[in-house]
Amino acid sequence: MRPYEKLIAWHHCHRLALLTYKITEGFPKSERYGITSQMRRAAVSAAANIAEGSAKRGFPELRRFLDISLGSLSELAYLGTLARDLRLLAVDSWQDLDRVQAEAGRTTMGLYKAIARRTGPRGNP
Repeated sequence: MRPYEKLIAWHHCHRLALLTYKITEGFPKSERYGITSQMRRAAVSAAANIAEGSAKRGFPELRRFLDISLGSLSELAYLGTLARDLRLLAVDSWQDLDRVQAEAGRTTMGLYKAIARRTGPRGNP
């Protein structure tokens, strides 16, 4: 088992990435290099940064990568809202995305806070 596979936050982010790919399949071709690509990159970034951070040496590095993951989750939340408001995404699909994104955000923030307690305010153990 890879180190990141032990992290619940990674599993939620991975599920979010899979869902994001699924729901963006139906977006117009004109959005391939726009919102479709941006949503997919943000979703993959959330999971990939947890994976990368878990392979680094020490908690300060993991904390930094979790911070990046949280930023990507926030970006995806906004892009989902934008897609809904542009009527690229049906309300029920947006609700699914929002629910999975919120769970990924909660677990990633929980992991971030746990690591922060171990590293202190300046990131030092």
